[in-house]
Amino acid sequence: MTVTEEAFTEQVERHRHELRVHCYRMLGSFDEAEDMVQETFLRAWRRRTDFEGRSSFRAWLYRIATNACIDETRRPQRVLPHQLEPASFPTTAVPAREDLPWLQPFPDVLLDRAEEPDAEAVRRETIELAFLIAIQHLPARQRAVLIFRDVLGWSAKETAEATDLTVAAVNSALQRARPVLREQLPERRMEWAPSQDPSTAEKLLLAKYMEAWERADPAAIAALMHEDVRITMPPWPFWFQGRADAHRIMAANLEPTGMAYRGHWQFLPVGINRQPALAGYLRKPGDTLYLPFGVDVFRVENGLIAEMTAFEITDFPRLGLPDHLASA
Repeated sequence: MTVTEEAFTEQVERHRHELRVHCYRMLGSFDEAEDMVQETFLRAWRRRTDFEGRSSFRAWLYRIATNACIDETRRPQRVLPHQLEPASFPTTAVPAREDLPWLQPFPDVLLDRAEEPDAEAVRRETIELAFLIAIQHLPARQRAVLIFRDVLGWSAKETAEATDLTVAAVNSALQRARPVLREQLPERRMEWAPSQDPSTAEKLLLAKYMEAWERADPAAIAALMHEDVRITMPPWPFWFQGRADAHRIMAANLEPTGMAYRGHWQFLPVGINRQPALAGYLRKPGDTLYLPFGVDVFRVENGLIAEMTAFEITDFPRLGLPDHLASA
């Protein structure tokens, strides 16, 4: 029976959101994941007569998406600044590096659209930035195997069909991938990924963080951080390590005489990669509106900020947030 393009589109669209999450895990890039979903649908349409029904239509799409992502992973792996060079506090202006393949965040408002049967695939511990950075260290097929087996819960046979491997090769790839993943993840990972949503304690911590920023108190901000806190700000290649440098960079941003002073800030809580996060709005001197500036994503350990990744994102409506805030 001939399948019309309209009927085929309706069928594949049911899987758009889960495939986008899958491609995002494979590539570490929200933009490339969007592109790969479109590429998957295009390849599926061209090969629609190849689908024989021996596996589910969903599994067939995952196989196409995985192969599309493996083709794409021949490019350099996604990174964050701390993977490139030692921590430093810049004394001179350092330009942003738009030429590097930076890891990109994923909005929770889009993760929430990934419904059953893949809802389990967007658990917090398998979508966090640390997990994504860790699996970037795996070769593409090992990455795919680990995602299918340990994230999606597919059998070895299903994984073999999706990755064009034998069952024995799948088992071998998984045995090689797991130690690499454990080595790359933060030491106390299980202590800071107990549930899917930010906890009450984390929300309280963010409230204190927002209050300290809005009253321009760098010492209070630094007090909310671990002694060895890490702060990265892609696409800027430098990064900071330790509470003392955190205090220095906060003071530079908040004190009118600071080298990085831009104006006054307000924040709104937002969901990014199932981690505590804040969207920052900046009101420049002389302006009346707070405009989108960026998003800070936090890793919290034992009630304090262990890591902050600040992304230059200004498309706040895509995050479900207003495009400006009025002055009080």
